[in-house]
Amino acid sequence: MTDYSLSDYTLPEYFISRELSWIQFNERVLEEAQDKTNPLLERLKFAAIVSSNLDEFFMVRVGSLSDQITAQFDKKDPSGLKPTEQMKQIGILVHKLVHNQFNCYNRSLKKGLEKEKIKFLKFYELSQEQINYVENYYSKTIFPVLTPMVVNQSSPFPLISNKSLNIAVLLKDDKGEDIFATIKAPSVFDRLVKIPDEEGIAFIFLEDIIKMNLSSLFSGHQIIDAYCYRITRNADMALDEEGAEDLLEAIEESLKQRRWGKAVRLEIEKGMNLKLLEILERELEISKEQEYTINGQIDLTFLMKLGRIKGYERLEYEPIKPQLPKQFLKYDNIFEAIAEKDILLHHPYESFDPIIELVKQAAIDPNVLAIKHTLYRVSGNSPIIEALVKAAEMGKQVTVLVELKARFDESNNIVWAKQLEQSGCHVIYGLVGLKTHCKILLVVRREEDGIKRYVHMGTGNYNDVTAKLYTDIGLFTSNPYFGSDASALFNMLSGNSKPTSLYKFSLAPLQLRDRFLNMIFEEAENAKKGKKSRIIVKINSLVDIEIIKALYVASSAGVKIDLIIRGICCLKPGIPGVSENITVRSIVGRFLEHSRIFYFYNDGQEGIYLSSADWMTRNLDRRVELLFPIEDKKARERIKEILDISLLDTKKARSLNKDGIYTRIDRRGKEQMNSQEANYDLVLPKDNKIKRKNYHMKEYWEENGFVPRVSEKI
Repeated sequence: MTDYSLSDYTLPEYFISRELSWIQFNERVLEEAQDKTNPLLERLKFAAIVSSNLDEFFMVRVGSLSDQITAQFDKKDPSGLKPTEQMKQIGILVHKLVHNQFNCYNRSLKKGLEKEKIKFLKFYELSQEQINYVENYYSKTIFPVLTPMVVNQSSPFPLISNKSLNIAVLLKDDKGEDIFATIKAPSVFDRLVKIPDEEGIAFIFLEDIIKMNLSSLFSGHQIIDAYCYRITRNADMALDEEGAEDLLEAIEESLKQRRWGKAVRLEIEKGMNLKLLEILERELEISKEQEYTINGQIDLTFLMKLGRIKGYERLEYEPIKPQLPKQFLKYDNIFEAIAEKDILLHHPYESFDPIIELVKQAAIDPNVLAIKHTLYRVSGNSPIIEALVKAAEMGKQVTVLVELKARFDESNNIVWAKQLEQSGCHVIYGLVGLKTHCKILLVVRREEDGIKRYVHMGTGNYNDVTAKLYTDIGLFTSNPYFGSDASALFNMLSGNSKPTSLYKFSLAPLQLRDRFLNMIFEEAENAKKGKKSRIIVKINSLVDIEIIKALYVASSAGVKIDLIIRGICCLKPGIPGVSENITVRSIVGRFLEHSRIFYFYNDGQEGIYLSSADWMTRNLDRRVELLFPIEDKKARERIKEILDISLLDTKKARSLNKDGIYTRIDRRGKEQMNSQEANYDLVLPKDNKIKRKNYHMKEYWEENGFVPRVSEKI
């Protein structure tokens, strides 16, 4: 193979800033909140997701940039921006994003709710009956919990916890001097307080109830002004694993520290008294550039709860019923179903229940000897955890790798780890310096012809809740080569040993980067020889610079490359002589696109793979990740159909151009199609199709010089 050089593709104009690309993704999420063709309550959720995403962005990415600036680190990123320049651009774009978000909230979402007789009332809008209700609720429920804090010589400015909603109060004492006070809105109560209303549903905000009753907290003082504020702190934890004798204790301690990191954002209610603002700026050491004036209620994540109002189901997406492949219905025993042939599941269109059922049956099956499982993020009341506990109590050899460093799920995972250990499971925490992000379940069973291994691998977490919200793909198999590799993987995780040989798997950080590069360069080699060449990739993020350069090499050689990237993309498509053969599209819709699929034409010997890894440096170099091939013929065709449908989306897809801007797909002359609806349609019984269509790629492939697929119709 030609020894390809990547040094020709280093110009800053070939790359998009990671941070700015992330903001663009959230602009696309906000577009879904603005889109009036989406059901009203679903639009509220998209607006809430933008707020939640911004919180994490400031805590992690902006927090990290802040540390770099403090350390006077001025190295440019691949797009040519220094940390100070990135921070400036972030400020400009996020201020614009927040402005647009609250325009949508105030001008469209609230008015839409009002038309449906769902109201957010201010205290001056309350009827006497409502005032009486609120006063009673305050005195009996809220007042006993509140802790007003006055700042004076004996009481310094308090520590304000991360993401908490607070009320800044300006008082005057009997001498006429200004006094600053602050009150934390208790997170133990719902922020939206439902109050009686004759016409529909009415809410008042918790912070407004507190503002109504400030005199009960500051008797003897004159109340001048009161405004809400909220801070976001740097939560980018630095953990010395080498020096941590007990990783569990080290993580618990670092979680406490996260609450008190340096403030990196201050959100303030519009119109805030300047004296209050000056005090907050001084005490929190916040600059003007870090301030965000909010024209409405601070922190729109409360909108997420409105998506579940009883009686308003018509304002939500029509429920889907996850389907169960017929192969599972043919047998009483799930092991017989998997032994027949490989089974592919596409969530949420197909049920997550078979995965839970595999663990449940393994727990009570007398022939099952061992269960081995990796857990990255699980639900609050995980049935999988319950089944693993049962298995240990039944005397099975149960080994569970719990990733304690799963960001923002650390505390949840600590709870599960302790529970599993107490039940008798052997709990391991992975390898020092690496997050274990691969998704795999191994069941070892004694059968008449000897020991047999059953494996499930997937692109997403073993979380029964997010499996209804994220698109992910998983594979059940009893293929002995997959079973052998699964055992080798778990031996590596528990025994810190490097697998000597693997039949099917490619693992990060051992071989995965080289495997991807080799497959990309093989396509380039075939293109140079005049052979057909093709790459289709569906992932969450593309950040790794070496991978991007390799894709530029392949594009320059003539390889047709289609990238379906939901979130961050640092590659610029369509640059003449560099990436003119690359297309990039992002699909943002009802479900979070989360599956990672890799297709390489490979001179006609199509390579089709699923993985837990995105094309990010952290995935390839600092995590334990898994790439595995799809070998069953029917499963391979199914994966190609999923890719085809994604490439045909004209409703929820946006295309990235060479200027780094996303635009809606041009629908003119094309059949309108929502890929998520089409994927659901794909799994429904033939006599129950909602929108059964011809989703074949014949025209698309012919345009690009390829022979149509074997199956032209779904």
